[in-house]
Amino acid sequence: MAGPTTAQRGAGQQEDTPDRPPRPGAEGRRMSRRTLLIVIAAAVLLLGSGAVWALYGSSWLRTEQIRITGVDVLSPAEVESAAAVPMGSPLVSVDTDAIADRLRQKLPRIDSVDVVRSWPHGIGLKVTERKPVLLVKKGAKFIEVDAEGVRFATVDRAPGRVPLLELTPGRSASLRRFGSDRLVREAVRVAGDLPGGIAGDTKVVRVTSYDSVSLELTRDREVIWGSGEEGAVKAKVLAALMKAAPKAGHFDVSAPTAPAVSGS
Repeated sequence: MAGPTTAQRGAGQQEDTPDRPPRPGAEGRRMSRRTLLIVIAAAVLLLGSGAVWALYGSSWLRTEQIRITGVDVLSPAEVESAAAVPMGSPLVSVDTDAIADRLRQKLPRIDSVDVVRSWPHGIGLKVTERKPVLLVKKGAKFIEVDAEGVRFATVDRAPGRVPLLELTPGRSASLRRFGSDRLVREAVRVAGDLPGGIAGDTKVVRVTSYDSVSLELTRDREVIWGSGEEGAVKAKVLAALMKAAPKAGHFDVSAPTAPAVSGS
């Protein structure tokens, strides 16, 4: 006997199925991801807007203080005035390069300066001043010359233990060939090669030509140096001669392999 057909089973009884919520379709999953992305984008936008407002619009991060270090001859007030830091402006908008340029332009004594933001309210100025290695007398005043031959300041009083530069080339061939600036750099080169003790005793560096540099020391001593070449060797030879003949008054190291001493 044939059993009930499929249609009869469907009409006469219902199949048992477990109770569970329907699974979301692909469209629902896409909507969930899109919503999440929108929420994330909105949060990022809000955070970015808040950060921009905090940096530029709020009163929290404004320029209120200036800290100056490294000054010796210059005063902090001079540096602050020349820097012209825009007080009260947003710290993030301060042009540090422009401040450094103003300082070097207005105060030639400044060799270099580091301008940094010091959060949350400060600007730091770390100054390095030029140091004089020679002085050029100008009337009753003195022009300071640094280790690069730069004439950077005029002062009323000569700083201690800095020798005078006497540049007297006249109309020599050296002056025509090299120019006065080159001769000044040659004098600076010689001064930089002198040992500490001898440098402290040097009163005058005298330049009459490129290869004719001499030194006037304390106690009426004189050194014929010659050109600036072989400066380190000449310095060692001179120190040895002074040690061997402490009462001598004339030293010639222009040819360091054949030095000479006289006057005791």
